Amino acid sequence: MNEQSKGLLITLIGVLFVVPDSLFVRLISAEALTIAFWRLLLAGGLSVLWFLGTAGTAPFRAVLGTGRYGVIYIAGVGASGVLFVVAVSLTSVANVVFIIASLPVFASLFSRIFLAEPFGIRTWLTIAAVVPGLAIIAYGSGETQGASLAGDLLAFCVSALFAAALTAARHARAVSMVPGVAMGYTLAALVIAPFADPWSMPLDQAPLVLGHGTVILVSSILLAIGPRYITSAEVGLLVLLESVLAPLLAWAVIGEDPGRYALIGGAIVIGALVVSNVVLLLRQRRLTFAKGA
Repeated sequence: MNEQSKGLLITLIGVLFVVPDSLFVRLISAEALTIAFWRLLLAGGLSVLWFLGTAGTAPFRAVLGTGRYGVIYIAGVGASGVLFVVAVSLTSVANVVFIIASLPVFASLFSRIFLAEPFGIRTWLTIAAVVPGLAIIAYGSGETQGASLAGDLLAFCVSALFAAALTAARHARAVSMVPGVAMGYTLAALVIAPFADPWSMPLDQAPLVLGHGTVILVSSILLAIGPRYITSAEVGLLVLLESVLAPLLAWAVIGEDPGRYALIGGAIVIGALVVSNVVLLLRQRRLTFAKGA
């Protein structure tokens, strides 16, 4: 298996592990902050222990050594992990994952503002298509059972916060930010602990809580490793699978109908991002072929 095939397989498995994330939030009988606490503590705490056992404190010191970029990354990852759970508790799974799929748009905007990276025509066309799709999703929140504008706004915050974290990571690309995920999750769990009620979790929910923490831990590791071997366009296409499969899984398991507005708006957002990533992938392959020739 060559490096590209390895990267595609690892990333695909990572995406498949993250698909049930929002469904677990629905299935666990507890308050949103309590679910977020255990989700982040299990995934983050186990990751911290793994890093300490294999490399000591060096990976954490490397992230913190990047200064404000490391802090932004840790804060963005941790905060988005909390708000994701709250968003899913307030609006439909479809609305959340479709809105979060707009993350590349926020990342492009932040890269333009903070890294002075120019916009190409592809980026402008993608934004022009994604924005109306998001507007349709937001409009439909008043018409769809189980959806709400408050939850949609939190999903926008998740997308923006994680995009900010990725932008900071790009600025400090010489250092692996994977340990920052472990720190961000663990610190976020400790911050919300006083506002959550961790010990109120019913004992019969323990298998779901452990399952939830496990899928987040595995997906976080695989999605940190896989993209090292493939291009950003290939990563973008694979990650979009989660936006398609998560609402279908919620629909199949708990009968959560995403509603026609979410489906229409989501189709526009996903379609625009698929076209954008395919164009980028073809462009990258043409350049690689030209260099090889």
